[in-house]
Parts: sequence; C-alpha cells; structure tokens
Amino acid sequence: MKSVITVMGKDGVGIIARVSKLLAENKINIIDISQTTYDNQFLMVMIVDMESSKIPFNEIVGKLKVLGEEIGQRIQVRHKTVFDSMHRI
Repeated sequence: MKSVITVMGKDGVGIIARVSKLLAENKINIIDISQTTYDNQFLMVMIVDMESSKIPFNEIVGKLKVLGEEIGQRIQVRHKTVFDSMHRI
C-alpha cells in the first residue's frame, strides 16, 4: 500500500534522518521525497510503500505522530488514494 507522509514545522537538524530512520526500522520504502525550507519553516512530502511492513497502518501513524512531537514537527500520513482524491481538481 502506498501512502503520503507530510512533515511540517520549524526547520532543524536531523528531521529527514529521524523520519527516514523510523521508516527503515519498520521496513517502509521511500519511493519519492520532496523537501523545502522557507523562512525557517520546513516542509517535506514523502511517497512511501508500506507493503513490506509488518506493522499495521494505524500503528505507523501513531509512531510518526509521537516522533513529530519529539522533533517539533506535524507529521501526517494518508493512504495515497485518499490523498489523491483530496487534491484532485
């Protein structure tokens, strides 16, 4: 299952590394990643494949939420089909 992860907050050192580490530990493959900073604000969008992960989707969502709180970021996860439907013009 493909999902979209968004990470938003104040820029800082190690954000990409921390999120990527959690994903790797849970066998989640990063398919695409886009990251930018503007005026000390950080934004990252990742498309990931959770097919190899043994962890249920809701548990991954919870782990990423906890990580976001630890690193001062707002992390959201959505199934790619839901994300695509929400952003269809």
